[in-house]
Amino acid sequence: MILFSPKTSLLSTYRLTPLALLVLSMFAFGCHHFHAGPMPGAPPDAKFFTVDGVRLHYTDVGEGPAIVLIHGFGSSLEIWHKVVPELSSNHRVVAIDLKGFGWSSRPEGNYSPTEQGRLVLALMSQLGIEKADVVGHSWGASVALALALQAPKRVHRIALYGAWIYEEQLPPFFLWARAWGVGEFLFSAFYGERMEDQVAHAYYDPSSIPQERIEAIKELFSRPGTKAAALTAVRDQRYDKIQKRYKTLSHPTLLLWGREDQVARLHFGERLRSDIPNARLKVYPRCGHLPMIEAAASSTRDLVEFLQPQNLTMLDQSPVVPVREL
Repeated sequence: MILFSPKTSLLSTYRLTPLALLVLSMFAFGCHHFHAGPMPGAPPDAKFFTVDGVRLHYTDVGEGPAIVLIHGFGSSLEIWHKVVPELSSNHRVVAIDLKGFGWSSRPEGNYSPTEQGRLVLALMSQLGIEKADVVGHSWGASVALALALQAPKRVHRIALYGAWIYEEQLPPFFLWARAWGVGEFLFSAFYGERMEDQVAHAYYDPSSIPQERIEAIKELFSRPGTKAAALTAVRDQRYDKIQKRYKTLSHPTLLLWGREDQVARLHFGERLRSDIPNARLKVYPRCGHLPMIEAAASSTRDLVEFLQPQNLTMLDQSPVVPVREL
C-alpha cells in the first residue's frame, strides 16, 4: 500500500508557494503517460477480462457463495494473500486489480470510485456472479460502497478495512494535485522520494516490513502508466456528494480498523459506523492501516465469521436488524 502522508507531503517539506508550484509544474506537465495495452511482465497464466477497453486482471478460486475482494490505492490484489486461503475453503473468491493498478491496464479515462465499481460489476457479470459479498480496503472501500450504491441488489454484505471514503480524509497533497500541471509535478517529485518511508506510514511497526515487500512495491510502481493512472485516481476522489448517500445502505456491514491507523484514523471508522445503519466496528490494537497483515489472525477470523455461508442463508430469510458494536 503506497500512501501520501500529510506529515511528509512535498507541500510541507519544501514549503512550496502556489507560484513556485505553478512554475515547477510547467516543467513536469506532459511527462506522465497512460498505458492501455497488456502490462509487460504479467504472469503467463494470469486471467484477464476486457470491458470498455480496460484490461482487468483478476483471480478466481474456490467454490460456494461469491466474495469479491477490492484492494486500495497504490496496491494490488496480492494484499489479500493471507485472506484468500481462509475464505476460499467454502466460498468462491474473486480478487481484482482495479483499473490502473496491479497487472490491469492503465488507459486514459475515468478513475473515480463509481467508475471502478462499474467495472467490478461488469467483471461479476462476466463471471456469472449475480450477487456477492464485497470486501474493500482503504480507497477500495470507496469502490465497494460506490458499487453497492449503484447496484444494491447485487450485494449481500459489505466488509471494509480502514475505509478511505470521506472528503475530510483527503490531505492537502490530494487537493493540490487536482490543479492542472501541479499534480504532475507533485507526483514526479513524490515518486523520487524513498519508497520505504511512504510504505512505513501504513504500519504500526515499520520494522516488521520485509524488504521483499518494499521491492515488490517499487516494481509495481515502475510499470508503465502507473503515475498517470495514480494521479487521475487521486483527482477523481470526490466524496462530498457520494458520502451523503452512505446512510441509504441497508446491507450488513463489518468495519475492520487498526487502532493506530495513521492513514484512515479511527474516528472515521466510528463516523462510518454511525452513517451505515446496519454496521458494526471491530478495532485491532497495535495495528496500522493494514489489519489483514498486522492483525492477520484476529481480523481474518472476524471476516470469516461475518461471511459464513450459513449466515448468508439466514440473511436471505430474515429482515435486516441494525447492529452496533465497538
